[in-house]
Order: sequence, then structure tokens, then C-alpha cells
Amino acid sequence: MSTPSEPGLDRRIWALAWPLLLSNITAPLLGLVDTAVVGHLDSPVYLAAVALGANFFMFLYFSFNFLRMGTTGFTSQARGAGEATLVVLLRALLLSTVLGGLLIALQPVLRELGLWLLGGSAEVQDLARDYIGIRILGAPAALGNFALIGFAIGLHRTSVPLKMTVVMHSSNALLDFLLVQVWHFDVRGVATASALSEYLGLAGGLFWLRREIFGDAWRTLPAGALRRLAPMLRLLAVNRDIFLRSLALLSVFFFFTAQGARLGDTILAANAVLITFLLLLSNTLDGFANAAEALVGDATGRGDRRALDAAVKATGRWTVLVAGLALAVFALGGAPLIHLLTDLPAVRETATTYLPWMLLLPVTASAGFWLDGVFVGATRARAMRNTMMVATALFFPVWWLTTGWGNHGLWLAMNAWMASRGVLMALVWRRRDRG
Repeated sequence: MSTPSEPGLDRRIWALAWPLLLSNITAPLLGLVDTAVVGHLDSPVYLAAVALGANFFMFLYFSFNFLRMGTTGFTSQARGAGEATLVVLLRALLLSTVLGGLLIALQPVLRELGLWLLGGSAEVQDLARDYIGIRILGAPAALGNFALIGFAIGLHRTSVPLKMTVVMHSSNALLDFLLVQVWHFDVRGVATASALSEYLGLAGGLFWLRREIFGDAWRTLPAGALRRLAPMLRLLAVNRDIFLRSLALLSVFFFFTAQGARLGDTILAANAVLITFLLLLSNTLDGFANAAEALVGDATGRGDRRALDAAVKATGRWTVLVAGLALAVFALGGAPLIHLLTDLPAVRETATTYLPWMLLLPVTASAGFWLDGVFVGATRARAMRNTMMVATALFFPVWWLTTGWGNHGLWLAMNAWMASRGVLMALVWRRRDRG
């Protein structure tokens, strides 16, 4: 297969990226709907309980994002090589079902550990226990959605994740209203709505991918494909490495939040506002990272070095352009965004003081987001794990050496961590090119 021309490749990148950009931008709506619904109940403890429960699941489910990444890499490579892609999905769905069942079985232990780490009053924690106990029942579907989304991206069907997101958000909003406002199930209603919306999203994904799953692909599935041990072990190895990489990433963000809390409530609140800048940047760049996953995996599966190099360069170029745009937006709109996110004078003033560190984020963080996509497409999970571990090991000495700078030192360490991750991944990829 010939390498596409640069204009044609750019069109392919945007065709892959724009549905994922919309999906990423609308992702926070799930939390906003939950907050809006319980925020109108007669006590703030309901809102606090949902906030604790939502944070618990954010960390829990993010830890299993390897199901999405690993499935994308293997699917795109199989597509490029002209091999069966359905078996990749079936292995991922089998793994997600087993892991989802384990999460339900281990829920009491995970719940108490999470609530111990998150804190909160006794009344809030009791309500949060109800929330977690119900929402965890959606774990098999939530993990299955990771597998389906990864499969769809690997097949270059990026409109499917967008449709799944719309189904989950709209059904969650409707169920939230019915269960909380009409039938008065408080936090239990919010948890039930979230769990059911995961299953509806899974059903939608299976429907929109029905031809790739239930059509000729199913009838031509190689005999005994799921019983072959070597491919499953490779999937587990890649997922293990991405899981460890995700744990290292989460440890930095958890430590960052904890250290901000030690500097005072105002600093903690200001940092929470400023993290929004990083979330906006990552959600935007993830669209191009996902495009890199699909294109790099496809070229790797075909063994087409020219297409691989072209995909890496083109997605890198778009990443630089979007990072430059983000820098301009942060510089011009940073202060208005802070004022939009909070009306507390002390928090506004404190966040504005540390705003210059946000202007560095497009420079320090963008390469890491882009190269994540490149490495996932090439299934270089071990290299992703190792570079993240080294960058994380560098984060803590930088923070320790700058503790006298207070929150400035904390943000310096965050930017240094982001930059070192990108630099290390670039060096690994360059060495691979020379090899």
C-alpha cells in the first residue's frame, strides 16, 4: 500500500481526530450533570458524597485505561497486516469482564481503602459507601467500553466513541433526573444512573460495530483463536506495562494534590482551578494522540516504514501547532478562565499568581501526550512504562530541592516531570529509528 501524500495524510488525521476531540471535550459533562442534580438537594452532604465517589471511580477506572490503549495498538496493527481484528477485541472483552468481576468482588476492600485516602465526615462517607456499592456494579461495562473504544480507534472508526459518549451522557442525565428529582433516590440514584449508562454505552458500541463483530469477521474467526496462549500473554504483558505506567502517573497527581493541601486550603483550591488548564490541553491533544495510535499501528502492521515516519511527523506537526494555539489561548484567556471557574477573591488572586506556570504547559507537556499515541500504536508499552518511571523518579528530587519555593516549586516539579517524560520518549524513539 502506498504512503499517502501529506495533504491526504493531514485529512486522515483530522478525520480520525475530530470525533475524539468532541468526545474528550464532552467527557466532563458526566460529572457536571451529577453535580448539578445533587447540588439542588436539601443538604451539602449529598454533593460531598458524590464528589468523593466520583473521585474514587476516576482513579479506579483510569488505572484500567490500559484496556483502551492496548486494544488500539493491537487492533491497528492487525488491520494494517490484514489479520483478524475481532480476536483482539474478544480477548480484551474477556479480560475486561474478568477484571470487572474482580472489582465487584473486591469492592468492600477497595471502597474502604479509597475512603480512608479521600477522607470526609462520617455522614459523607456513609453516603459515599452507598454510591460506590451501587456504581461498582457497572465495572464490567465500564471496562468493556475501554476495549470497544480502543477497538474502534484501531479500526479508524473514531465516530463510534463519540456516539458512545453521547449515549452515556444523555442517558445518565435523563436517569439522574428521574431517579433523584422524581423518585428521590439521592446518591443511590446518581450511582444507579452512572452504572446503567455504562451498560447502555456498551450496547451502543456493540450495535455500531456490529458489522465488524457479528458479520463476516465472526464467521471467519480462526478456529481456536481465543485458546492460543501466546497472543493473550502478549496482551497481558502490554496491559501490565501500561497499568504500571498509569499508576506512576496517578502517584504524581495524588502527591501534587496532597502537597497543595499542606500549603493551605486556598492553595489547594487554586491548584484545582489551574489543573483545568492541563485537562483542557490534554483533552485537546489526545485527539491527535489517538490519531497517531491508529496510523502508527496500521503502518507498523503493514511493515511500511515510510508510512510510519510520515504518520509520526504529521501528527507531531499538528501537536506543535495546537500547542502553540493553546499557549496563545492560555496567555490571553487565562485570567478570564480563572474568574469563570471561581468567584472567591482569594482563590482568584492566588491562581493568577501561579498562572505563568500554565503558560509553560503547552511547551513542556505536549510532546509526552503526542508520543504516548505513537508508542501505543507501535505497542511499545515497556518503553512507555520505563520512561514514565524515570520521569517520576526525577519529579520527587526536583520537588524536594524546591520546597522552599512553596507552590512555585510544586508547579516547577510538575512542568519538569512533563518535560522529562517527553524528552525521554523522544530519545527512545530516536534510538529505535537508528536501530
